[in-house]
Amino acid sequence: MDDSAFMRTALSNMIASDTELCVIGTARDGADALTKIPAINPDIVTLDVDMPGLNGVETLRRIMGRFPRPVIMVSSLTVENAEATFEALSAGAFDYIPKELSPNSLDIGHIRQDLVGKIKTAYESRKRLLAHRMPPRATSLEIETASLVPSIVAMGTSTGGPKALQEILPTLRPDLSVPILIVQHMPPGFTAPFAKRLNSLCAVPVREAVHGEAIHPAVVYIAPAGQHMTVDRRANSNAVICLSGQPASHQHIPSIDILMESIASVYGNLAMGVIMTGMGADGAVGMRAIHRAGGLTLGQDQATCAVYGMPKVCAELGLLNRIVPLPDIPLHIMQAARHRKPAQAHSIASRSLNTTA
Repeated sequence: MDDSAFMRTALSNMIASDTELCVIGTARDGADALTKIPAINPDIVTLDVDMPGLNGVETLRRIMGRFPRPVIMVSSLTVENAEATFEALSAGAFDYIPKELSPNSLDIGHIRQDLVGKIKTAYESRKRLLAHRMPPRATSLEIETASLVPSIVAMGTSTGGPKALQEILPTLRPDLSVPILIVQHMPPGFTAPFAKRLNSLCAVPVREAVHGEAIHPAVVYIAPAGQHMTVDRRANSNAVICLSGQPASHQHIPSIDILMESIASVYGNLAMGVIMTGMGADGAVGMRAIHRAGGLTLGQDQATCAVYGMPKVCAELGLLNRIVPLPDIPLHIMQAARHRKPAQAHSIASRSLNTTA
């Protein structure tokens, strides 16, 4: 569904170019879509965010209320549309695709692979939800870990991540004693509105990371799109965030691997890594670094992942101390850090670093 005839044609052509997919209908606005969806019963709906009349978010709410199914939001790269997109994820959208607003179809062709991939992922997710299965166990893997308590958490997520983070971060308590650094694969222009929205939902501050800023307990830092995030600590000083576009050759910028390797190098066995829903294997190298340093590693379980890709790789490599459902991740973070008060974080980390040095 899109109010632009050009976009309806362009998206239809991109989807139809994959032999496994078939476009069975289009709609020009929200009212048109709400009439056609129950009549033709599509597996997946793509939905424009910014439309006259009934906008994309309100249309989504009516779809999910009357005939729920996976809906992928198609959002232009503007702050207003980014904010509406995250609202849509909270309202039940499966995922989103950023598009360039242009009269030239060549300018939007680059989204084809992402569009097709997310449609197929949404379909597989729907099949999983419709299949009869036992409810997920509270913890599918629990390995006894060292008594050291983490002083920092590095979290990585991709496809399905914005929705997952909006679900779990608001459950963190304000007495959280560790900082959380997050890499979420996201296009430029989306990370700042995403951090702003999370900040409005959470009891702890959430912000887009800034180069050179000191890292504080009970603060969540989101890596800006297009920049790798690492940490640096000089002798007897607070750790700071470092942002860089290098290495530019990396598949993902920011990279989960680069963040986690940095955390492992600086914090050693006081690092905690959390790998969540997403395609591919970004994070496996970083989780291995934390695991080898003696830190705690946590993975989201298959049942609650939109895409069981990145956590699956880490699980198969034996890098995870614990595998838990999405809603339990904040509890495990809080429990892991339960022995430390915020004021103690710096001194404990410093002692560990001095020992390893």
